[in-house]
Amino acid sequence: MILALDIIAMVAAFASSILWFMASGKSLRRLRRGEEIDEHDINRIVTAFNRNQILNGRAALATAISATAVGCRFLAQFLGLA
Repeated sequence: MILALDIIAMVAAFASSILWFMASGKSLRRLRRGEEIDEHDINRIVTAFNRNQILNGRAALATAISATAVGCRFLAQFLGLA
C-alpha cells in the first residue's frame, strides 16, 4: 500500500510539473505601438488565457492528488498499516 501511494504521489507530481511547464511555455504575439487590435487579436488573447487557465487547473489538481497520496502514506505509516 505504501509503495502504491508513493508511486501515485510521484506520478501526480510529475504530471503537475509537465502541465505547469506547458502552461508557462506559450507566449502571446506582441503588438506594435501603431498596430490596432482587431477581433482576431482579442480571440487569440482570450483563447490563450483559457488554455492557460485549463492547464493551470489540471496542474493544481495533480498537485492536490500528489499531496493527498503523501498524506495518506504518512497516515497509513502512522497507524501501522504499512
